[in-house]
Amino acid sequence: MGIHSGTQPGTADDGARPFERVLVANRGEIAVRVIRTLRRLGIRSIAVFSDADADAPHVRLADEAVRIGPAPAAQSYLDPARLVAAALESGAQAVHPGYGFLSEHAGFAQACRDAGIVFVGPGDEALAVMGDKIRAKAHVAASGVPVVPGVSDADLDGAARDDAALLAAGERIGFPLLVKPSAGGGGKGMQIARDASELAEAIPAARRVARTSFGDDTLLLERLIERPRHIEVQVLADAFGAVIHLGERECSLQRRHQKVVEEAPSPLLDAETRERIGRAACDAARSVDYLGAGTVEFLVSDAAPDEFFFIEMNTRLQVEHPVTELVTGVDLVEQQLRIAAGQRLGLAQHDVRLTGHAIEARVYAESPERGFLPSTGELLEWRPATGDGVRVDAGIRTGQVITADYDPMLAKVIAFGADRAEALDRLDAALAETVVLGVDTNLSFVRRLIAEPEVRAGALDTNLIGRMPPAAAEPPSPEQLAAAASAVLARAAGAADRARRTQGADGPAAWTDASGWRVGAHRTPAVLLAPRDDPDAVVVATPSAPSAPHAEPVVRIAADGTVWVHDLGGTTAFLQVDRRARAEARRALAVRGGVALSPDLRAPMPGTVTAVFVADGDPVDAGDPIIAIEAMKMEHRITATAAGTVRLAASVGDLVSRDQPVARIEPAPTEPASDTIDAASAPASDLPETREAHEQEPTHAV
Repeated sequence: MGIHSGTQPGTADDGARPFERVLVANRGEIAVRVIRTLRRLGIRSIAVFSDADADAPHVRLADEAVRIGPAPAAQSYLDPARLVAAALESGAQAVHPGYGFLSEHAGFAQACRDAGIVFVGPGDEALAVMGDKIRAKAHVAASGVPVVPGVSDADLDGAARDDAALLAAGERIGFPLLVKPSAGGGGKGMQIARDASELAEAIPAARRVARTSFGDDTLLLERLIERPRHIEVQVLADAFGAVIHLGERECSLQRRHQKVVEEAPSPLLDAETRERIGRAACDAARSVDYLGAGTVEFLVSDAAPDEFFFIEMNTRLQVEHPVTELVTGVDLVEQQLRIAAGQRLGLAQHDVRLTGHAIEARVYAESPERGFLPSTGELLEWRPATGDGVRVDAGIRTGQVITADYDPMLAKVIAFGADRAEALDRLDAALAETVVLGVDTNLSFVRRLIAEPEVRAGALDTNLIGRMPPAAAEPPSPEQLAAAASAVLARAAGAADRARRTQGADGPAAWTDASGWRVGAHRTPAVLLAPRDDPDAVVVATPSAPSAPHAEPVVRIAADGTVWVHDLGGTTAFLQVDRRARAEARRALAVRGGVALSPDLRAPMPGTVTAVFVADGDPVDAGDPIIAIEAMKMEHRITATAAGTVRLAASVGDLVSRDQPVARIEPAPTEPASDTIDAASAPASDLPETREAHEQEPTHAV
């Protein structure tokens, strides 16, 4: 199911094309989403791209495209001057900012207006007031909207940016507290502090993320409401004073303040509460002379669903806007464009009808089994789901390289049904059908999430994911192993055939040509495979396997030899294990007495070093923080695996790749015990077999 086409509510009497040429100042799936509506309306679309996106889907789809700089967002998508120059160069009449990047940047909106270009978004007052969480909270509180108790740097007379003063103020409010950047969004930099010691660590960590991500390290502390539900209301407002809402969305399924699954309408609210919260959202928008599409976010108590508290207002299109579009039949991008062009809003509040149910799942490039660390690499295969009631918004393609330069969200899978149960069933089937090979994703995790009894019953809260057991990889199925073995053997046979042709062999020879050939018997070809994230779980795999009711598996082999397999049961990445190398590794393990713990501390993900907590040569204990690395809205803290002396191999600002050594722990010397086994002389069977453990326990700030 795509975006509704044809005549929509609010467009019947305003058929005039709002603009002739519009520049989309964004990338990925939201750029593709906006360009599709531009095409439907007959508006010429202009894409922008960094060097990393030169051949991205949004560039291919647009009518024109303009390069705006190198891959780092700060030098391309976050540079207002480059974007305004691109709009002027291309003759764009308007700029649609999408979401994220500069969509809520008052300076960018003003720069567009100064250049004579329409900014598809609200006016200066809304951006200034609602773009600052602290100011927004004070603004709506003054108008009687209930807000969560809190304090910010700006509230501390003469002590702004003083961590100690903010810590003391937070203690006066009471725990637990939510620490968040005032200028931020998308959950980036947010942390929970349940006591003074956690708050003392959270404040400087949140400042670091806020400073590097937003250029503003002002912080806001708010009382954390336990078991809250996150409800947001979509509003539309034109320049003639009309303000309406399009119902609410439930966004309670979050992981560390980052939304994962959203739906409309909320299974919590009754008609009376829906009307009250919608009216409050409209009042908030009206108070700043809002213009265009916006979202007012509330916390609603699960225990008292008739109570709600204002969180913030997002002055832009939301990631989860498709669920509202599917239950209302309104194209929100079209409404944004028409309002920005000065047209009247063509529908009133009584015209808005919520029909059916829609649920959206965000597909992220991340590894749930490794603490949700970001994943990068080449997309070996991308196949979106299809079917009744299924919509996929994506901006990726097979062959594209997913880097750490941008947000890890790859796509959104949205399902629509006559009721919530049907929407959930359709979403699960669509997620099973979605194929992403080459990078890790959260597809299997989201399927487990929406199968949770609480989720099926609509008993949601923002901590539900946190209460789930840690994500664990499912063991590969016989069908996946067989498909991987077939692909490996087929590639090996093809390589051997090409080698023979290159060498000009006269004809086939049994010693080199017959797979599995031996004197007196035929041996079934087999390969050694192990799940990439469990390399010790080696399995002898053959091409044969029990028949399965699933669709034919999809298999792709990466340049590094990793074998990716997808079927309806999930996705597994396999390592090809060389028998000789494995035997040598086991002998080496025996020589060092079965001690498999590496002294090297390695980067668990590609990213930027944002903090170093020790000096080179410092003594450390096991568990001490050593280095923090940030990538894709996540800060990961690497800790010492053992006591010893630290030797640093990275510094603040360094770009590191996954598994790159960033430090080394030289163990403290110990006196040998009298009964120590001589590893050099002891037989391997007498030595302990221990698995290598390079993983560090993650501490994220998303």
